Order: sequence, then C-alpha cells, then structure tokens
Amino acid sequence: MSLLSEEIVFKEAVARAEHDATAIKQATAQRMNDAYQTAKAQTCAQVIEQLEARGITIEGLSRKALRDEIELAIGSRSRRGQLVLNSVERLLLIEDVEDEVAGLGPLAPLLRDPTIDDITVNGAHNIYVERGGLLERAETRFRDDTHLMNVIQRIVGPIGRRVDESSPFVDARLPDGSRVNVVIPPIAIDGPMISIRKFRMQSLSMDDYVERQTMSADMAAYLSAAVSSRLNIVICGGTGAGKTTLLNLLSTCIGDTERLITIEDAAELQLHQDHVVRLETRAANADGSREVGSRELVRNALRMRPDRIILGEVRGAEAIEMLQAMSTGHDGSMATLHGNSPRDALARLEMLLGFAGLHNDGNALRRFVANSVQVIVHVSRLANGSRRVMSVTEITGVEGNAYSLNELYTFEEKPAMSGKGEFRTLSPRPFFQHRLMNFVKLGSGGALL
Repeated sequence: MSLLSEEIVFKEAVARAEHDATAIKQATAQRMNDAYQTAKAQTCAQVIEQLEARGITIEGLSRKALRDEIELAIGSRSRRGQLVLNSVERLLLIEDVEDEVAGLGPLAPLLRDPTIDDITVNGAHNIYVERGGLLERAETRFRDDTHLMNVIQRIVGPIGRRVDESSPFVDARLPDGSRVNVVIPPIAIDGPMISIRKFRMQSLSMDDYVERQTMSADMAAYLSAAVSSRLNIVICGGTGAGKTTLLNLLSTCIGDTERLITIEDAAELQLHQDHVVRLETRAANADGSREVGSRELVRNALRMRPDRIILGEVRGAEAIEMLQAMSTGHDGSMATLHGNSPRDALARLEMLLGFAGLHNDGNALRRFVANSVQVIVHVSRLANGSRRVMSVTEITGVEGNAYSLNELYTFEEKPAMSGKGEFRTLSPRPFFQHRLMNFVKLGSGGALL
C-alpha cells in the first residue's frame, strides 16, 4: 500500500470516529427531551406488560434475557411507527430502559462512570456531577417528580429506611457502599433532592496518594508507621475533603490478626482484614422510638472484645465513649471529625464533650483529650478541586490552658486559592518516635508541586 493510500485510510478512520462521537453526543442529548422521556416511559410499560403476561419477574431474568425483552418491545413499537430511531439512538434507549426496569433510572449510568465522584439531584430536571473536584451539569434528567420519587423508594426500601412527608429526609447507602442523602417536600421546596457520595470501587494505596500529590512520601511513611504502631488518630477536615477515603486508606496498614469494629451512620468503609465487625446506626421509626445512635453502638462495641474501634464520624455525645476507648486499652482506634485545622478539631472535641454533659474544668477536658488522641491529620479540598493532606500533627500534652502540638508535616498553598504549593517537613523528630515501628524518614525539606 502506498503512503498516499495509507493517509487516505487514516483520514477516513478519523472521520468515522468523529462522526460516531458526534452521533453518540447527539443521541445522549436527547435524554433532556420530553419526547424521549415519554418514549422511554412507554417502552418500560410495554416491557413490564410483556413480562407480567407470562408471569415472569424482573429478578428472575438474566441481563441478556431482559435486553431481549426490551429489544422486542422497541421492535414492536418501531413497526407500528411509534418509534423512529437510528442505530445509536436504539442502543441508548435499550440501555436506558434496562436501567429504568432493573436499576436506578437516570442515575445508573452516572454511578457506572468511574470519573464521577459525587452526584447531586436538584429536582427532576437538574442533575449535577463532580469530576476532578469540580461540578458540572449532566446531560440527563428524570421525567418528573413522580419518576424521581420512584427511584428514591428503590434506594431506601431495600435497607429498611423510609422517606415521606412525615419523615422528609433520610440517610441511606447503595449496595456498592455509596452514601446517599435524600430530602423531599415539604421541606425541599423545589422538589425531591438526592446527594450521592460515590464509593470508589478501586481502593487507593499510599503510593497512589503520593503519586497524585495528595500527601508527601514522608507523610505516607509516618502515617503507615503510626497506624501499625497503634497510635490513636483523628482525621479532620471540611465536608467533601476526603476524610472517609483517607480513613479507609489508613485502615490498610492494620494487620489481619486484630479484631476491628467499625461504626457508621451509613456503612462506607471497606476494610479488607479477616476479622471485621460492621455496625450501622438506625434512625427512629414513625413514632420516634427504636433509634440506635453512635453512642449506643460505641458502648456496645466495648463489650465485643475489639482491638480497635473505627468510628466513621464523631458528631455528638459518642465523643466521650470514643475517647474513653482510646485511653483504656483500645490503642490504634481512629475516627473522623469536622474541623478546619488541628486546633479547630480539638476545640470541637471539647465542645462535643460539653454537649454530652461532661462539664469538667477546661484543663481537665484538655488533658482527657490529649491522653486519648496522639495524632491529628488535617485534609482539605482546595479551590482547584484537588485534595491534600494539609497537616500531620502530634498532640504532646497540655501546657497552661492550651494543647502542646508538634506539627510534623504541612502543605503550604502558594499562591493562595491556587491549589498549588509545597509540602514541608517542620519537625525533624516525632514526639512518639519511641513507639513507631519500621519508621524510616525518607527526606527533609519541601517538595514543590
């Protein structure tokens, strides 16, 4: 083949690829049309009628058998002139109808997309996703609020939760571990709202965090040694900063010989050790009874012979039991806490202890906290959407009316609001070095990003 012929073949291949991409984009955009939503709903209804007429349930069908039923319904409607579709539009409709009949409707393709971290639904017609830390609008929608409520019931029903006018908000989880919050009218003025924090199917390693510049190599080495050496660790940060993801990562440094108990509002942690007990809080029922909170679960966990307790988030009176567990033989326990800096996290812990009824002298409270927690890790989501470990700090005690802190590592953002900056080592020697196993300090100074 001549060079000229090869160039012509290459250009034709590029042109076909561009044409296919354009066709897929145009077909996907149709998801926003009322006509497409109506056609999808009618096709779904016909598929269900076909199955009910033969006494077949959706649960009893394989994926291939279900797609065959959908193609049969689409073919029937096309022959009657009710549908006029090209090949790309036909494939898109088959996928969407399958998601409607056996999945979570318009949310299903977003949940399958590995580049999406968060999904937010603001009423039936407005769906946004977070990619790389930045929000963008998704080219899909629900047909109406009734359609959206049907999908919400599919989410909360299987795990025994309920949401209605008398209980208009609920926390739930998906089978893959993704965390869901639902708010519906009358308190949601513009229609039902869904917020989904997707669970990352492929767990990240310490090396991944270093490679992505979420933390420095020195931070990774210290945190690995701190977890292995059973120091008590609290991870603080704002909403969406990556606290739970980091908690999941640190748990990989725990050996298989220990008994771990996790306590969460919605089970997200995915620990891979052999001996793990997972506990989940329970909301109150319709008459306000039978609620099981984090505090009750921590109390019960102490009777279950745990080596470590891992608390998904400290947000209330359970702070007392968690700190008591950390200081009475359950070394290596971990938790997350909202806080914009290590000192802010410590102040919040004191406040939560006060809410729980522990009104001791301020210095006594600080000594209690300092004796329980050894390390605070501060994580943050920066303006450009990137997530960083901003600080790794040891609590060395109490001096006067203030905590004595030894900040080992930090990330300095330069210029401000840029997401760029430098990791720096501030303290050459960890205060708890005598307790650290296999800790090798990799270097000193900073790493410019």
